[in-house]
Amino acid sequence: MSDAASLELASEPVVLITGGATRIGAEMAKGFAQAGWHVVIHYNRSGDAARALADNLPSAQTIGCDLTDDHAAVAMIEELAERCDNWRCLINSASIFKYDDATKLDPATNKEAMQINAISPAIMTQRFVASAKSDDVRTVINITDMKLANPNPDFFSYTMSKHALAATIPMQAIACDDKTRIYGIAPGAILASHDQSEDETDVSHRLNLLSRKTGADEIVDAALFLSKGALKNGSTVFIDSGQHLLSQDRDVIYLARENAAQKAGAA
Repeated sequence: MSDAASLELASEPVVLITGGATRIGAEMAKGFAQAGWHVVIHYNRSGDAARALADNLPSAQTIGCDLTDDHAAVAMIEELAERCDNWRCLINSASIFKYDDATKLDPATNKEAMQINAISPAIMTQRFVASAKSDDVRTVINITDMKLANPNPDFFSYTMSKHALAATIPMQAIACDDKTRIYGIAPGAILASHDQSEDETDVSHRLNLLSRKTGADEIVDAALFLSKGALKNGSTVFIDSGQHLLSQDRDVIYLARENAAQKAGAA
């Protein structure tokens, strides 16, 4: 399961980041490594990217696991807990983002989204809480989405799965011991997604209250803060420049395209 250095030799606090090879997961891997953590980068199909990232961090290794397999996900958590006495943080960042909408749920997309985005994180959180041995505060950080508060019909199964994941946070927080914290981070539009062009990304990511692009570094800073366990257990932090306070009837990908089309038609 492990592709690199031995966890038994890690002297730093350890964090496992699922989906840590790419996108926001990779940004958090870099941020935690720079903050003095030993980073375990989980991947499924992005093994090359995971190993390249680990090779460029001060203290890191990689682990491959298909999160559609409950047994494999549990085995990954139990192995890490057994091998590592100072495992302090689990970040459930792995996610799939495939299109369907509220008028036509796609069963295959829904099943995959619910498993990877909600069920596996809940199961892994359970096993982490039960088996992690660190004497310091232990934290789980679930990456959800600002769509919790500002939903729209696009990416229906993805949004449903993020709502399901968000529902686990307060429930599991109540159930865990006083040395463990369960948190959520709900990002807005951070990186280019789906089939966006660079120009579309720049426009769509400013469709928030502050008309600014929210940086990946802001997600990293929030995760590092939450890893200290200083916030109320069960809390979710929105990092989206106020996007969740708006009411948007479509995903910003399509709002930006509709605005561009209207301007072109008026020209």
